[in-house]
Amino acid sequence: MICALGAISGHAEQGNFESVDGPNVRVLRHDDGSRTIFVRSPDSRTLTKRTFSDKGIVKMLTVYRMDEHGNPTGCKIFDGDKNELYKFSYGYRKSDGKLGEERMFDSRVKRIDPKTGNELPVRRFLYSYDALGNRSAPIAITLIPGVVPDNFFGTPSALDKNPFGEK
Repeated sequence: MICALGAISGHAEQGNFESVDGPNVRVLRHDDGSRTIFVRSPDSRTLTKRTFSDKGIVKMLTVYRMDEHGNPTGCKIFDGDKNELYKFSYGYRKSDGKLGEERMFDSRVKRIDPKTGNELPVRRFLYSYDALGNRSAPIAITLIPGVVPDNFFGTPSALDKNPFGEK
């Protein structure tokens, strides 16, 4: 299971993946001429996603850290100039191992809970599943005072489809 892909880069990750340069690279071509390239490390513990404009300019870079089951444990999202924008952590349900929540943190402005000293997410995405095991669209909770979800940039980073065709 890899995350709701391309959400921040503005593309729903749909289409067919092509194998390029061996088993650890996939390319997804979008209808508008842009493309997304996925590269995984040989041990499958890191997945890098680069989204390019139709002119070949890097628009977004996402680096996922994966567990031994191929589930993302966290990711960092960078703009085209390699400035870190956001980081995410993922929580899985103990009952069945399915994604239950992702937490989005703003890498540019660290928000600290004065009571605990822990970093606070700026947004949370909560998932539920139907009887067939299909994941719902997320429920988004924005945690910045005075900001409503529709006015806040940032969408789920969880991948809907594994670009390498694995479960």
